[in-house]
Amino acid sequence: MKDVRYNLASNLRRLREARELSQQKMAELSGIPRPTWASLESGSANPTLNVLMRAATALQVSIEELIGPPRTAVQIVRAENVRSRRRQGATLTPLVPESIPGLEISRLELIAGGHMVGIPHTAGTREYLTCERGRVELVLSGEHWELAAGDMISFRADQKHTYKNLDKRNASIAMSVVCFAPS
Repeated sequence: MKDVRYNLASNLRRLREARELSQQKMAELSGIPRPTWASLESGSANPTLNVLMRAATALQVSIEELIGPPRTAVQIVRAENVRSRRRQGATLTPLVPESIPGLEISRLELIAGGHMVGIPHTAGTREYLTCERGRVELVLSGEHWELAAGDMISFRADQKHTYKNLDKRNASIAMSVVCFAPS
C-alpha cells in the first residue's frame, strides 16, 4: 500500500506542477478540500475511490495513471545483467527491461547453420517475426517460409514451428514478438 500512496503523491504533484497550478486551484477544480489535496500529495492520505476519481477528472488522466509508477520512473538493465536463454542453435535475448503481461519481445540469434524448435503456445497465441540480418527459414506445420533481411511474417504460434538459419557461415538475427492468448 505504501508504494501506491507514494505513486499517488508523486504523480499528483508532478501533474499539478506540469499544469502550473497551485494546490488551492486543484482543490477548486476537483472539489476536494485543499487540506485533503495537501495530504494526498504528502502521501499521508488514504483516499476513497470518489476522491481518486475527482482528482483524476480534474487532471484529465485515468486513476491508473495516478496510482501507477511515476512516468519519470526509469529502469535500466546494463548489458552484463541481461539474461539470455540458449536453446539448441539459438540465443533468445529479451528486448525490454521488464516483463509486459501477455507479450514476449526477444532478439533471436541463430548460429551459422543453426536451428531452434519452437514450443507451441496456447491456442490463439500469435507471433510476429522480423528478419534483421541473414536468412531465416520458418517451418510451420510442414510448410516452409524463407525470410531475408527486412522481411516479416506473422503466424499462429500454437502450432509446431522451427526457426532455421539458412546461412552456413554467419549468424542470422530476427526479432520475435509473441502475443499470448488470454488464458
